[in-house]
Order: sequence, then structure tokens, then C-alpha cells
Amino acid sequence: MPSQEKLLEVIAMQTEVAALGLELDLGALLDLVVRRTWSLVDADGAALEMAEGADMVYRAAAGMATDCLGMRLRISSSMSGLCVAEGKALRCDDAVTDPRTDPVACERLGLRSMAMVPLRHHGVTVGVLKAMSREAYRFNDTHLALMSMVSDLVASTMYFATRYAPGELFYKATHDSLTDLPNRALFIDRLHASLAQAARDRQPLAVVVLDINGLKPINDHHGHRAGDAALQEFARRLSAGVRQSDTAARLGGDEFGVLLRPLAAEGGLDATIRRLSRQLEGSFEFEDRLLRVGASIGAACFPEDGAEVAHLIELADQRMYRQKRGLQHATA
Repeated sequence: MPSQEKLLEVIAMQTEVAALGLELDLGALLDLVVRRTWSLVDADGAALEMAEGADMVYRAAAGMATDCLGMRLRISSSMSGLCVAEGKALRCDDAVTDPRTDPVACERLGLRSMAMVPLRHHGVTVGVLKAMSREAYRFNDTHLALMSMVSDLVASTMYFATRYAPGELFYKATHDSLTDLPNRALFIDRLHASLAQAARDRQPLAVVVLDINGLKPINDHHGHRAGDAALQEFARRLSAGVRQSDTAARLGGDEFGVLLRPLAAEGGLDATIRRLSRQLEGSFEFEDRLLRVGASIGAACFPEDGAEVAHLIELADQRMYRQKRGLQHATA
């Protein structure tokens, strides 16, 4: 039986979920759930995997699983897939000796034990909530009981806050509710796939990270409704400025990303960044007021800047912040 302290943590999580409101952003819900599960069961990491086609896809991740956001496992050869197929909680005490696990994925993550519970929506098992540890024999039945409570909470929240069929549910879980752009999880998923394809085809690609300039003054002086309008306008301009083969996404807060695939030969990356900067800079009207936004932009390329998803995003982010600091110094 879970301790009173742990039951209170579950109740606190219910309060946080309720605070998300009726206009539920499923991406935000999944992120909240994995972060709270990570600490709830004293794990080294946690993940929420969704069953999509023949794959289990990491749609939210925390702790040791953070860099595996977007990773895909075959349903037919993973323990997560077995959890979906059987619709019941499972525990792995030692991934090295357990034949139900995907040994390559476990070695990549560095995990030795895990616990997982099914996630259901409208009576259909659509994914799993998983806790993981670097130690063998880390989890017990009490941990599974706690995770089942969390899973039931997520399922009931989905049921009451959405009326979506499974396909529409996946869309809500992978897109930002304010801008309707792909969210961070889907962006990273596509970057994983694109890097694998680019390596096979020997074609370059680029990751672009953008931060809105001017959002804080808009929020401070005109309120968050105006800030939301600025985010939506920025997203609209960004979508209009990329090709059909590219992916524009909201990575979180005031940060956006673009996956350029393939990298345009004409003018190269610098020309693309200049064009995007012009497209994003300018005023827009909100309730009879003209508000102005712009963008700080950084980029990283495959293959010259590396081939790892996390490294390319981090490098583009660092370059974006260097540009932003330069603009701030120039206007100080």
C-alpha cells in the first residue's frame, strides 16, 4: 500500500492537472505526468510512449530518458508493446536477463529495471507510462500501484476534456494548442527520422531555433491575451515562411524551431535565415493597437555541426542566444 506521503503527491498532481483547465493541451499534460512520475516513484527517469502504427513513440520524457524524446521502438519487440497488447501493468527487474525487453534500446538508455502501466483512452490502450532506473530490482508492486493511479488520472482527464478518436488524440498530443504548430515532441521525432534519412542520402539539413523579440514588453504592458496573439501571429508568419518539406514547431514558451530538409542549395542557410528574419519582423494589429515582434535566430547543420539530435538543438540554441544578447547590447 502506498504511503500517505505518496498518496498526497498523487492528490497534488490531480490539482496541477485540474489547473490546466478544460482547454487541455495534451502535450503539456504528458510533460507534467512524466515529470511528476519521475519523482513520485523515485526513479532515474520516466517516459510516456504512445502506440502509433507499428511503433511505440516517446512523446514525453524526463530524467535519464530526456534525450530519447521522439525515439521509436517496435511494438512487436518491446516490453512497452507487450504492455499495450496485454493491457496490464508490467515490471522488469533486470533488463539484461529479461527476454521481453529490447536490449539495444535498454543499453542505449543505460537502464536496468523498469515499471510500466497501460494508458487508456475511451477503453482503448493507446500508450504506456514508464518509470526506469539504472539499478536492477528497483521497483515493486507499490510503485506499480502509484503509477496506475497516475494512469487512471490521465485517462479520466483525456475522457472528460476531449471527445477525440485515437487519431485525433495523437494530433492533440503532438501539436501546440495555442498555435496549432507541431510541439517539441513531434519536432524531435521528425528530426530523428530526418537525420537517419539524411545520413543515408548524404544530404545536408539544418536545425533552426528562434526566439521572439518583444514578447515580454507586450505581456507586461498589454496583458497575456496580447502575448498569446503575438505568439499566434509569429507562428502564422513562420509557417508561411517555410517550405512544405520543412517542419516549423513551437518548442515551448517563446521558443520555436524549424527543421530545414533538405537544406536549400540556392543561397544556403544564411540566405534562408535572412529571409525568415524579414518575414518575422514587423507590426501586427491587436484590438486597435499596433504591436511589434521580431526574432533572434540560431542554426546548426548536419553533417558539419554533428549528427546527434540533442547536440544540434543545443548548438542552434546557443547561437540564437548569442544573437539575442548582441541585439540587447546594441539597443541598451
